[in-house]
Amino acid sequence: MNAPRTEARTARLTAHEARQRLEHERTTRLTQLKAIDEAGPDEAEQLMPAQRDTIERVLKEIDAAFARVQDRSYGVCQGCSTRIPVERLEILPYTRFCVPCRRNTA
Repeated sequence: MNAPRTEARTARLTAHEARQRLEHERTTRLTQLKAIDEAGPDEAEQLMPAQRDTIERVLKEIDAAFARVQDRSYGVCQGCSTRIPVERLEILPYTRFCVPCRRNTA
């Protein structure tokens, strides 16, 4: 019944797949920063610094994920040292934690 899901949970992203996903995330965030820079002053001006800070924080997380791919620790939870499910990495490729550990750190 749950056999296909069990197989999917143990699958791993290859280093190439991880890099592709991380590059996509980086490109998206850099595009967002460019859009903020080009937006100019308006009534949403107070939101821009918060958005910029969030995007810059995510870019740092992406860079850290690239380092984890390089040292082969990518996909291993920094909280409990178990494999992060591939489904989570597909959604959030720069994550450092599995869902239970992320909940505990929040």
